[in-house]
Amino acid sequence: MNNNINYKIKHKIWIENENGEGILGDGKWELLKIIHTTASLKTAIEEMGWGYRSTWTKLKNIENKLGFNIIEKSRGGSGGGGYTKLTKEGEQLVEHFQNLHNKIDSIIKKPISDFLDKIEKMKI
Repeated sequence: MNNNINYKIKHKIWIENENGEGILGDGKWELLKIIHTTASLKTAIEEMGWGYRSTWTKLKNIENKLGFNIIEKSRGGSGGGGYTKLTKEGEQLVEHFQNLHNKIDSIIKKPISDFLDKIEKMKI
């Protein structure tokens, strides 16, 4: 038996509508943060390892379910140079989700630590 294991408890946060359909969770939040940082949907998709069509569908679903636009896409002219950026509402959504995470993370930190301490004490 390996008694030198470092344990971690992970959690995810997501928002659903009343039908149980996911709207926003950690993955889509991460995608939006990358878009905000890079102004590139392509870069965000590559970093997430997602497909273009499914990602675009996810973004449109978020907008449809929340009732406001979260991204603004511009195609480049003859020389290219398009960008994707978050709308003001998209930026606020990312910020509010970050604040939610911060609050939840701080609340569950102590119970998780207590639980892991108890597990540690159970080792032979």
